[in-house]
Amino acid sequence: MKIGIIGVGLIGGTLTRRLAALGHAVRVANSRDPETLADLAAETGATAVWAGEAAADADLVIISIPQKNTPLLDPAIVAAAKPGAPVIETNNYYPQQRDGRIDALEEGTPESVWVSQHLGVPVYKVFNGIYWKHLLEKGVPAGEPGRIALPVAGADGPAKDTVLALVDELGFDPVDAGPLEESWRQQPGTPVYGQDLDADGVRKALAEAPRERPAEFSV
Repeated sequence: MKIGIIGVGLIGGTLTRRLAALGHAVRVANSRDPETLADLAAETGATAVWAGEAAADADLVIISIPQKNTPLLDPAIVAAAKPGAPVIETNNYYPQQRDGRIDALEEGTPESVWVSQHLGVPVYKVFNGIYWKHLLEKGVPAGEPGRIALPVAGADGPAKDTVLALVDELGFDPVDAGPLEESWRQQPGTPVYGQDLDADGVRKALAEAPRERPAEFSV
């Protein structure tokens, strides 16, 4: 697939490495000149581009930026992907640690619903709760005992099927976590967040998630 990745922090950079190694045609961008990604491009074979070019004609787009920067991302960038291309967002809201207060999130809007509203497209929430080194190193073939599972929230349909298949290709069991409106179940501070659970464990953790945002992830 042609995959555009916007944001090269720990998760975005890791996905660049993993997806390029799997043979996908990856274009990667940050908020600066593509030359700042020359080392990553040389290491992985990905193509460093300006942010405005990252999603052009892409089969799949990954947004992996600080939550506070979401409103700064021009929706036209994501809209340049192929019609129906799934958009994955890996963001988390860290109000005390990084993002400051975002009123809509404090008032109960799920983080990914808020992202979708800003970008003007449906999104899929995945990769937000796994430690980046485990994403890099702990993917294993399907059927391996103890295979880590990752929840995927978003609308049903071919785009979700593509995202679920991508998670499996990366070496993790995909777990359908319901519609985007239920994505709060995998936000920071929930039972599934940061845990290397198997598929049954992920389903149980999602079901047990409290609706109230934990104090350490609120202001």
